Amino acid sequence: MMFNILQTDTGTRARRGTLATAHGILQTPFFMPVGTNATVKGISAEELREMGAQLMLSNTYHLFLRPGLDIIRSFHGLHDFMKWDRPILTDSGGYQVFSLAQFRKITDEGVHFQSHIDGRKYFLTPEDVMTLEQGLGSDMIMPLDECAPYPCDRKDAERSVERTTLWARRARAHYDAHMAGPSRQLLFGIVQGATYEDLRRRSAEALLDIGFDGYAIGGVSVGEPVPLMFDTVDWVEPMLPADKPRYLMGIGLPDQIVDAVACGIDMFDTCIPTRYGRHGSVFTRKGRVIILNAEHIDDKRPIDEECECFVCRTYSRGYLRHLMKAGEMLGLRLLSYHNLFFYVRLMRDIRAAIEAGTFSAFHRSFLRAYGSELYNSPQTNP
Repeated sequence: MMFNILQTDTGTRARRGTLATAHGILQTPFFMPVGTNATVKGISAEELREMGAQLMLSNTYHLFLRPGLDIIRSFHGLHDFMKWDRPILTDSGGYQVFSLAQFRKITDEGVHFQSHIDGRKYFLTPEDVMTLEQGLGSDMIMPLDECAPYPCDRKDAERSVERTTLWARRARAHYDAHMAGPSRQLLFGIVQGATYEDLRRRSAEALLDIGFDGYAIGGVSVGEPVPLMFDTVDWVEPMLPADKPRYLMGIGLPDQIVDAVACGIDMFDTCIPTRYGRHGSVFTRKGRVIILNAEHIDDKRPIDEECECFVCRTYSRGYLRHLMKAGEMLGLRLLSYHNLFFYVRLMRDIRAAIEAGTFSAFHRSFLRAYGSELYNSPQTNP
């Protein structure tokens, strides 16, 4: 079996499992560091392995534009190109086309757009995106989809669902004809529908009819209030098959991930650890700390007394603040490393709690100590 559920939590919908890929077996739930351009910003592949990261996410749109598929193929795929021997998931790049391209025109046939780098014009179909991801050689791949913005009127959301379904059907047909094999890439379907429960149901039912290796909830964390985002998760999760991995795309903050695990989600990605680190924010079990604040100017404490990473074992908050204020790139790297380590170890602790049958208590205590607004969520107080 590709996906195995080893244990479920009695007080929530959390589950502990394994997901088999061509480059190794992943322990779920897991978090994917985001390596958009075939690198996690400021962090080497060796450092990711050292901290225990199981896999990485890269982006098809960015890699298509630079360095280009021919270059990556000359290295026999993305794994060898970036010297990463563990699994990789590639996003289709659809969201980046919609958000970054200088010009875009979306039709049922595909997407016309101009590169945000040099203005060159391109046209990609759902089949083209499958071919690109095949060339990248990633372990898990996402089809082209249309992500509705927030806020979004019903007509636009409905069109997004119809087009995403059409593209998913075409991607699946192309995959079956050209990409299936003994060490095949795992293909996910993406549920859209904005903030409309009936459209989310329509999207999920259509994708289940097509059939995929896993299912993602897309179109979240696009500006909607956090309670509405979790309403969407609560609508969609029961619609998805229990024997397939569930992926909540693009979230989030540590408390959001813990709460989403309680909702039955298995996979997460976000650029928050490195983005926040580059701007002087770090994560601890007691909430977020802004290292740039003046209170840390002579603070001799580590970022987090409970953290085992080399940054916390070695450097003080005062020194880290100095590096950031002085514009030293080492400061960006050290804060990013700590944040990634924090996320990776948080997922490890989540898995351990589910295995021990204590996740419900872990869930409540983490949200309380973190000072999360989600402490009174339905998952915390079923």
